[in-house]
Amino acid sequence: MGGPDPAHHPAHTQGEYAVRCEWGPVGAAAIVADLGPRDLAVVVDVLSFSTTVTVAVAAGATVWPYRWKDDRAAAFAAEQDAVLAVGRLEARTPGSPPQARVSLSPAEIGAAAAPGSRFVLPSPNGATISAAIGEVGVPVVAGCLRNATAVARRVDAVLAAGGRVAVVPCGERWPDGSLRPAQEDWWGAGAILAALTAPVALSAEALAAADAYRAAGPGALAASASGRELVAKGYADDVAVAGRLDADVVVPMLRDGAFVST
Repeated sequence: MGGPDPAHHPAHTQGEYAVRCEWGPVGAAAIVADLGPRDLAVVVDVLSFSTTVTVAVAAGATVWPYRWKDDRAAAFAAEQDAVLAVGRLEARTPGSPPQARVSLSPAEIGAAAAPGSRFVLPSPNGATISAAIGEVGVPVVAGCLRNATAVARRVDAVLAAGGRVAVVPCGERWPDGSLRPAQEDWWGAGAILAALTAPVALSAEALAAADAYRAAGPGALAASASGRELVAKGYADDVAVAGRLDADVVVPMLRDGAFVST
């Protein structure tokens, strides 16, 4: 992933705080730059990468994040003897092969996952950020609303042992490729941060995420831009699955390139 842009002020690394929070791949690179094997990064992509990973791993599956959605992804899945998940709309294309019915949809992958299942999930946001952080030797877990308290307890344990934690709301992409901060990821990060009990200093950004989660009312996920987009496309089930706070106790950990149960 590399460190932050040297032109950036050191304040953007949030390095004086045990718990940091920043958006997207560039923000992730900044706040994990000084972290190592005793620390932790939490990747939050509520709609839907980290939710899909959590649902799959809770069912006993192993999930490889993958950066590219092209022929390289298919070849990588074959190497892992895994099923390549595709985009939601692609999975519903008439005449698609059986394996194409496994998609990034948390509701659909939840129906397909079972103990021993193996999936490759390409994603420009959650998967890309997870893989990049893992490559620099920082432990990575997938966090979302469904496992917020379980992840918070893992974060508390890391902090109690003297480690530091970076929480990364991934965001989405505008058509021009620029980062679109996605409110659901801010809430997912905030749900984890709000549940922490360790007596450590949180950055202003981490505190703001926790406050945003506390302020979110019932139905906020479905009312968000990302939620309304999925509902309009026929994926209301995904929004419902993603919004079930603490439905899972699993904390998917990236080990040897794949998310597994810990």
